[in-house]
Amino acid sequence: MDNLVFRTASLQDRVALLKLEQKVVEAERPYNLSIRPRDAIYYDLDTLLTSEASQVIVAEAEGLIIGTGYAQIRASKPSLKHTRHSYLGFMYVSPEYRGLGINKHIIDRLIDWSKEQEVMDFYLDVYAENEAAIRAYEKVGFAKSIVEMKINL
Repeated sequence: MDNLVFRTASLQDRVALLKLEQKVVEAERPYNLSIRPRDAIYYDLDTLLTSEASQVIVAEAEGLIIGTGYAQIRASKPSLKHTRHSYLGFMYVSPEYRGLGINKHIIDRLIDWSKEQEVMDFYLDVYAENEAAIRAYEKVGFAKSIVEMKINL
């Protein structure tokens, strides 16, 4: 971890982030057969990189972005006690850097940023079959909360 740099992403990182976005899509495609076979877009990177309601963190090794994550402040459901929450997404670490605590470091920074925005509730989505990701999120304190169900006809 000594050679890693963690920083806020900027618009200059857009091209590298678009490439990593496709790695996320490829990693998740086995869990969701409804994902487009080509040109699947997950994130509105321009908004994430420029909005005051979001923070994108990247991890760099030798000048290359090898890890990402964002927090975006969103309105919560009216039935909840909190009116706003941070949604975490674009959580990705290149395979050769996994197991080094990079994901935790990124999440910690996103949580710190969210707290500075006076947001104390955090959500993320993960495929139920993605056991490795679930374990990683549980390690940093997340717990299963709700199950989304779907049917393809």
